[in-house]
Amino acid sequence: MHFQRCVTRYGGDAGVAPFTCRAQFICLVFCQITQRESLRDIEACLNAVPSRWPQLGLPGPVARSTLADANERRDWRIYADVARHLIKRARKHYANEDLGLELSQPVYALDSTTVDLCLSLFPWARFRRAKAAIKLHTLIDVRGAVPCFINLTDGKGADVHALDELELEAGSFYVMDRGYVDWARLYVFVLAGAFFVIRQKRNANITRLTSRPVDKNTGLRCDQTVWLRSESSIRDYPDKLRRIGFRDAETGRILVFLTNNFDLPALSIAQLYKLRWRVELFFKWIKSHLRIKVFLGTSRNAVLTQVWTAMCAYLIVAIMKKELALPQSLYTILQVL
Repeated sequence: MHFQRCVTRYGGDAGVAPFTCRAQFICLVFCQITQRESLRDIEACLNAVPSRWPQLGLPGPVARSTLADANERRDWRIYADVARHLIKRARKHYANEDLGLELSQPVYALDSTTVDLCLSLFPWARFRRAKAAIKLHTLIDVRGAVPCFINLTDGKGADVHALDELELEAGSFYVMDRGYVDWARLYVFVLAGAFFVIRQKRNANITRLTSRPVDKNTGLRCDQTVWLRSESSIRDYPDKLRRIGFRDAETGRILVFLTNNFDLPALSIAQLYKLRWRVELFFKWIKSHLRIKVFLGTSRNAVLTQVWTAMCAYLIVAIMKKELALPQSLYTILQVL
């Protein structure tokens, strides 16, 4: 099984019998799916029905101290690798989801969300003088809202640094807000054969080269080829850009997008950017339905373990939504692994 290969890779089960990594994973996924609030809550619920232990794969009663020690000491990368396996499986199910665009290439949305923490309990995540926080940088495949990349940093981590961690796919589209504007990093997309769609900053120093006609009845305001003006920007991004202006009919706001794609219709670029909202909905969903705002442990390893098992729970549900009719028992869901 793939799960056991992940455990073996990091020596997770060395000297920990009988409470194995699989038993820890079952407890944490149970916590996510059933909205348990604490280690004591997990212990009480799982120990209330001993007849279900064999079905769930638990070796016996669950002690909160044992689960707490496992969260502190067992490598979080075990569950990160399990999540990556589930990501591949989930993306296959949603690969043909209709985006409302005549577009076959993958479309990704990148953004981050901040989770506030208590500085006295999480000193390693210092954000401000009297506050701690972690930031969850996430890239989702907008077909199915499947998270493809997750990076957890302290609250001070700038969003733009997440671009350094991405493995870009040639021909794919990456949709981002203007917090990710960094010309040197964006030029890497050009070199990789990938496309970006990003909001233009208000103070952008840009020169218009040519303009193409647009149908203003669709909301479009301009479709231009532009060039960066300052020497430092040209050094970082020595290529042309496409600038598209669009008026949002609902809010009346004028939005200006920059992209390195010159082939798609201008309206399609504007519609692509609208898909970025799916990553915001993803953050809203996981904060409402998963336990990623209150943590069972205070160390960085415990926090990362809980975040990655939360992502595993999300992915398991996404897979089961396609593979089997919901609702299913927790036991059946865990058989995905």
